Amino acid sequence: MPITEATVAHPTPFVEIPRAEWSQLAPKEHLSLTETEIVQLRGLGDRLDMQEVQEVYLPLSRLLTLYAAGARNLHAETSRFLGERAGRTPFVIGVAGSVAVGKSTVARLLRELTKRWPDTPRVELVTTDGFLYPNAELERRGIMDRKGFPESYDRRALLRFVSQVKSGAAEVRAPFYSHLVYDIVPDAEIVVRQPDVLIVEGLNVLAPPVHGRLALSDLFDFTIYVDAKTKDIESWYVDRFLALQEEAFSSPDSFFHRFASLSREDAVRTATDVWRAINEPNLLENVLPTRSRATLVLKKGANHKVNSVLLRKI
Repeated sequence: MPITEATVAHPTPFVEIPRAEWSQLAPKEHLSLTETEIVQLRGLGDRLDMQEVQEVYLPLSRLLTLYAAGARNLHAETSRFLGERAGRTPFVIGVAGSVAVGKSTVARLLRELTKRWPDTPRVELVTTDGFLYPNAELERRGIMDRKGFPESYDRRALLRFVSQVKSGAAEVRAPFYSHLVYDIVPDAEIVVRQPDVLIVEGLNVLAPPVHGRLALSDLFDFTIYVDAKTKDIESWYVDRFLALQEEAFSSPDSFFHRFASLSREDAVRTATDVWRAINEPNLLENVLPTRSRATLVLKKGANHKVNSVLLRKI
C-alpha cells in the first residue's frame, strides 16, 4: 500500500508510516549484524532484537545513506557553482529524546548499521554528556540538581566542537564523561578524525536558537527524536534504576553506590522521586517541545518497540 496524505489524520509536516509499511522499505542488501552485537549495543532495560533491527533500523539506516549522498551531491554542485574546490565534510545526525527512552541504543545501532554501507564507512558517535559542566562547576553554580537541563551544559564548547567537525577539521577533541563516577574525567578525551558521518546524541540537541544565536540543531543534516508516552518512560526509568542498583551501583567507585543497599521498595520510591523531580520536568519543559523539529520521529509503545515512524515531508 503506498504512503499517501490519507495516512495522516490532520494537517502536519509529517507523514506517519505504520511499522508494517515501514518494514517493507528495508533494503534487499544483507547487512551483517549478529545477535551478539545486538546484545552489546542495547542499553539496560531496552528490548532491542533482530526483528526490531530488520524491520525498523535497517530501513532507517538506508534512508540516512540516501540523505547523506544527497547532501554530498548538493555540496559538490554548490562548490562547482561557486568555482570552489569541494571539500570533504561529514553528514551530521542528531538523536534526541528523554532519559531512559532508548536514544543511546538507537544512536549506537545507527552507527554500526550506517558504517556498513559502502558510502559511509567512517561513522563517529559523540554524546552531549561530555559537554556537561564538571560536578564541581555545577555545585559552584548551584545547579547540581538540574543536571541534564540546558543550563548544565557548556553549550558554546559543544557548538564549537560540532562546527569544527562539520567544517572538515582534521582532528577534533571532546571531553569524556563517565556514567560510573557521574562526572567528566580529567585528561580523558574522545578524538574525532574526519568521519563520513557524525552522530550527536543527547537530551537537548534539537533545542531552537536562543536570542537569534546559532543553535546546535542548525548544524545537523538529519535529526531523529525517539518518542514514547511519559508514563511509559517513567516505568522504563524505574526499571533501569533497579537494574543499575544490582550492577553498576554495587561498585564502590560508583557515584550512586549509596543506593546499592536500598530495599526494592525504597529503590522504587527513590527512582520515582528522582524522575518526578528532575527528569520529568526536563522532559516536559525542554525535551518534548523539540520533537516537532525533528526530521524523523520513532514512536515507541509500552513494550519498547517502535510502532510507527513519522517522517518530515520534503
